[in-house]
Amino acid sequence: MKLRFISLLALAATLSSCCAKEECKTTGYDSSSKQWTIEQANQWGAKQEWLIGCNYIPANAINQLEMWQAEYFDAETIEKELQLAGSIGFNTLRVYLHSLVWKADSEGFKSRIDKFLTIAQNNGIKPILVFFDDCWNPYPKLGAQPKETPYTHNSGWVQDPGAEAHDNWDTVMPELKKYVIDVLTTFKDDNRILMWDLYNEPGNQGPTGRGLPRLPDYENKSLPLVNAVFEWGWEVRPSQPMSMGVWKLDLVDLNVAQMTKSDIITYHNYNDLADHTRMVKYMQMWGRPIICTEFMSRGSNSTFEDILPMLKANNIGAVNWGFIDGKTQTIFPWDSWDKDYNGEPELWFHDIFRKDHTPYRQKEVDLIKKLTGKQ
Repeated sequence: MKLRFISLLALAATLSSCCAKEECKTTGYDSSSKQWTIEQANQWGAKQEWLIGCNYIPANAINQLEMWQAEYFDAETIEKELQLAGSIGFNTLRVYLHSLVWKADSEGFKSRIDKFLTIAQNNGIKPILVFFDDCWNPYPKLGAQPKETPYTHNSGWVQDPGAEAHDNWDTVMPELKKYVIDVLTTFKDDNRILMWDLYNEPGNQGPTGRGLPRLPDYENKSLPLVNAVFEWGWEVRPSQPMSMGVWKLDLVDLNVAQMTKSDIITYHNYNDLADHTRMVKYMQMWGRPIICTEFMSRGSNSTFEDILPMLKANNIGAVNWGFIDGKTQTIFPWDSWDKDYNGEPELWFHDIFRKDHTPYRQKEVDLIKKLTGKQ
C-alpha cells in the first residue's frame, strides 16, 4: 500500500510539472492538439447515465481472434449474452478488436463490428471498443485458435500487435495506422459507440508458466505506439471520446502520455476498497469524467460489494473483468499459470454467471440490479 501511495505522489508531481504551462490549465492540455478540453469532456460526461458493464467476450471464444474472424463470429450467442447483460442493467461493455482480423478482411471485419453494435444497441448497451493490447500471448496468429489449457486463466488471449512489432515499429506502423484510421473513420460518428480505448495496458507482457517463458515487460518499448495511436486518433477526431487507461503507476513515461492525451480518464484497479479509493481521489484531480475499465478480482478483495457502491457514489463508470464462465476461464486466478488446479475453484476470481447463465453469487447480481434500477 505504501509503495502504491508513493508512486501516486511521484506520478502526480511529474504530471503537474508537465501541465505547468499556461495552456494546460483549464481549457485543455495543449491548445494545438485535438484532445478534448476539460469543458468538452465534462459536457460529454453530463450526458451520460452512470456507466456500468463488464469486459466482454463471448463464452465460446478463447480470444479476440476467435470472436471476430468470420468463420467463428457467433451473432446468436452474442445476442443471448447481451440480452443477459442488459437484463441486469449493464449499459456498456468493453470489447477488444484485433488488427490481424482487419488486415485479412477489413470490410468483413467492419461489417461484423456493425452487426455487434446493432445487437448491443437493441439491448441498451453502448460498447467501449479497444484497439491494441499488450497482455498475454505475444504471438497472435489468424486461423483456428488453440483449445484452452485446462484450469488456466486466459490461456488463449493474444496481444495486438505483439512482440515482433515491438522490435520493428518502423516496419509495422504504416499498416497499424491504416487499421486505426479506417476503423475510426468508419465509425467516427456512430452514436452506438460509447468511446474508444486506444491501447490496453501498454508496457505489460506475458504469459508465464505452463512451459512458456516469462518475457520481460515491454515498459517503454510500447511508448512509440502509445504516442502514435493518439496522433492517428486526432487525425480522424471521432465524435466519441478517446482514452488509454493507467494500470501501473510506476510506468511514469507511459502514464504521462496516457493521462495528458486522453479525453476522459480511465484506469484499472484490482485492489481493495482502501487502495481503490486513494486511486479515485487522484484521478479526480484531473477534472475529467472517469471510468474504471477493469476491476473485480475476488481473490484480491476487489469485490462488487465493496467497490461498486463507492464508484457509483463518485459517479465513476464501473467496468469489471469477466461476464460468463467460458473459454477464457477467468474464474481461475492469475497464478493458475504456475499452480495446478483440478476443478472449479471455490472462490471465482472473475466472472458473474455460470455457463447456463445462472449467477455464481445471487447476492452480487442482486446488488448490480439494485444499483442499476433493474431490481
